[in-house]
Amino acid sequence: MSALDTIVAIATPPGRGAIGIVRISGPATARIAATLLRRCPPPRTATLATFREADGGAIDQGLALYFPGPQSFTGEDSLELHGHGGPVVLDALVRRCLALGCRAARPGEFSERAFLNGKIDVAQAEGVADLIDAASSAAARAAARSMQGELSARVHALQAELTALRVRLEGAIDFPDEEVPLLDDGEVATRLAALRGSLVALRDEAHRGVRLVEGLTVVIAGKPNAGKSSLLNRLAGDEVAIVTDLPGTTRDLLRHSVLEDGIPLHLVDTAGLRVAGDAIEAEGIRRARAAIARADLVLYVVDAARERAEVGAIGTEMAAIAPGVPVAIVLNKIDLLAAEAHDDLPTATDPPGVIALSARTGAGVDRLRARLRASAGEQSAEVSVVSARRRHLDALGRAGAHLDEAERVRRDTGAPELVAEELRCAQAALGEITGEFTSDDLLGEIFRSFCIGK
Repeated sequence: MSALDTIVAIATPPGRGAIGIVRISGPATARIAATLLRRCPPPRTATLATFREADGGAIDQGLALYFPGPQSFTGEDSLELHGHGGPVVLDALVRRCLALGCRAARPGEFSERAFLNGKIDVAQAEGVADLIDAASSAAARAAARSMQGELSARVHALQAELTALRVRLEGAIDFPDEEVPLLDDGEVATRLAALRGSLVALRDEAHRGVRLVEGLTVVIAGKPNAGKSSLLNRLAGDEVAIVTDLPGTTRDLLRHSVLEDGIPLHLVDTAGLRVAGDAIEAEGIRRARAAIARADLVLYVVDAARERAEVGAIGTEMAAIAPGVPVAIVLNKIDLLAAEAHDDLPTATDPPGVIALSARTGAGVDRLRARLRASAGEQSAEVSVVSARRRHLDALGRAGAHLDEAERVRRDTGAPELVAEELRCAQAALGEITGEFTSDDLLGEIFRSFCIGK
């Protein structure tokens, strides 16, 4: 990107609307405003103006807002033209700006310039994009926190702690004659433990933020004929899966995405888990186990009449198949139980690990939906969840691995220079979240995902 370019783009969605906005940013903004409007508007004041063609004819009439840099979103001279929202009018206005020397903006280029000019960091820019794309009020609140810098502040606080520890370690190594006090091993261990704890807390919160932004992958598993496909149909609100009394009807993964109160749920129905009867079923079961291992949440469906006594063993089995993956046991087909058997079923006041319902009648499904919303981070967003992305989780994971290695090196070798190097690597990984140590290629990928005009 050339710093000499002045860029222009339509900042409102395509189509007809009452109002349409064209944004301009760059060093030629004031000159273009003076030509287009016959004068440059006063700074930060909504001014009624006529937007003119080269021959003096009117393209449109509306409001013009001029923001001299660096007191603007991009940090450059910027102009917003608020006119009528017809696509023909807006296209004509953009063509006029291009004729006056503007260049068409790339997707996300306004936000990219804001980042390059130090107005926002990358995490804040992503928060802006996530706020625009938010599908629920919880996701919007989380994105607003990131946009306002809450995620960045948490990352900077960790970096400050890392810097303080590195200063003490590296100072004593590099300047032994200056009598810089070397931290004793116990203090290094204590501070490393505190850093690792803070990082784990942030990573857990970021996981919830990712689920709010990208949705929750929910794998429906269980034995044949437990009612997995019926549950998928109930959650989807449509007959997306074939349901029969024959065991083993589902032989492959069946995917369907729904919105649950604005939260994306990516549902995956799987083949029944049992000893395979043929090669095709064996492949379906292999794929089912692979999907379980990658899930954010597994709904293990149990026939309440036949398998209720096996719930404990199922938990152990799932822990072996997918360690660390949350599992909810769904006792299905409660509509087929005798009346007296209902007294032994879990109720709404029981822990959420076991949920009794009927996929056929819908009884108890509301409790399952509440569990899905909670797993996606909805309840936590009321507290302090920030929106996050997979790349943030990757960076936090690498930072955590370096801190773990620093603790191992401290414990096994006691070499402060090796501990300091692991701390440096952890700090660099954290810097990728806010853009301090992010490659140009990654920056390009991030901002290309934004809409044009943002």
